Amino acid sequence: MTLTADTPAARAAQILARPVSINGLTVPNRIAMAPMTRQFSPGGVPGADVASYYARRAAAGVGLIVTEGTYVGHASAGESDRVPRFHGEEQLAGWAKVAEEVHAAGGKIVPQLWHIGMVRRAGRPPFPEAPAVGPSGLRVDGTEGTGEAMTQRDIDDVIRAFAEAAAAAERIGFDGVEIHGAHGYLVDQFLWAGTNRRTDAYGGDPVARTRFAAEIVAAVRETVSPDFPVVFRYSQWKQEAYDARLAETPQELEAILTPLAAAGVDAFHASTRRYWLPEFEGSDLNLAGWTKKLTGKQAITVGSVGLDGDFIHAFTGAGAPLGSLDNLLDRLERDEFDLVAVGRALLQDPLWAQKVLAGRFDELAPYDAAALRTLS
Repeated sequence: MTLTADTPAARAAQILARPVSINGLTVPNRIAMAPMTRQFSPGGVPGADVASYYARRAAAGVGLIVTEGTYVGHASAGESDRVPRFHGEEQLAGWAKVAEEVHAAGGKIVPQLWHIGMVRRAGRPPFPEAPAVGPSGLRVDGTEGTGEAMTQRDIDDVIRAFAEAAAAAERIGFDGVEIHGAHGYLVDQFLWAGTNRRTDAYGGDPVARTRFAAEIVAAVRETVSPDFPVVFRYSQWKQEAYDARLAETPQELEAILTPLAAAGVDAFHASTRRYWLPEFEGSDLNLAGWTKKLTGKQAITVGSVGLDGDFIHAFTGAGAPLGSLDNLLDRLERDEFDLVAVGRALLQDPLWAQKVLAGRFDELAPYDAAALRTLS
């Protein structure tokens, strides 16, 4: 496709190539890489292959990379010895090399800081003696698990672990941090009434359920420089409950997001499974759109970007299906949200951003999970 001023490809390049600032960070374009767990870091140490994996996508035009989830320094933070950790001398040295290579490739990168909470899957925990912990000792399905309800000391320890990880991120050269508050993991377990049955200051109404997350944000904000970006990822859905919802109305969502914004969040990463779906009745705004409207903070949208064949075929002149790039560009152009996070499409094709920004849509192929053999 020829990239002339009046082609859809030119419009895509113009809209997506605009820089955007998040606090003190300028991102060169509107394309972000969504965090995707890989388990390619034996001993929790990201090696040269991990650095190459992220640098390759940065070199191909991804403006902001959000790393896979990384365990903070709390004994119950994770269960896999192949998921990277964001604590420990060897682990942080590996991450410093990742950040260095991404910067050399022209990209920006933030680590996603993670504590899984009451989620327990197969695999050898790096800390076998540590029990699973959560707000009320409940699994995402609401049943009692083998874990424990967190004490105030547990809460304080986890908050400290997030703050220490954020300080380490700034010290070793990252461009910001993202706090993982989505998908039914620990922070989200406090936010959601389905897993938070506490009767103390951390449970009850939506504002009280937000207290733990807000204290993490405030501790991180206090630990890092004032212009160091803090991103908060959240979702309505959970890994084991796709129909779960934190908020049924914009008013309920505002009650949850306002304390987080006040605590120091610079941008929200609103995770949905289909970015084009409206979040509440009576409005076409998606979750990121509502987030920006309610908080005034910048918002990142995500959810099946680039996975639908219509994303490509929209450029044949046959209209703009809901999942198409036309629809995405319309929303970006009217500032419904500020960045677009791409996950599996970038996993399959490291050059995805480069092709889209250059208008090379004829080189894009629909995502094919069966064809995905390596995470290179």
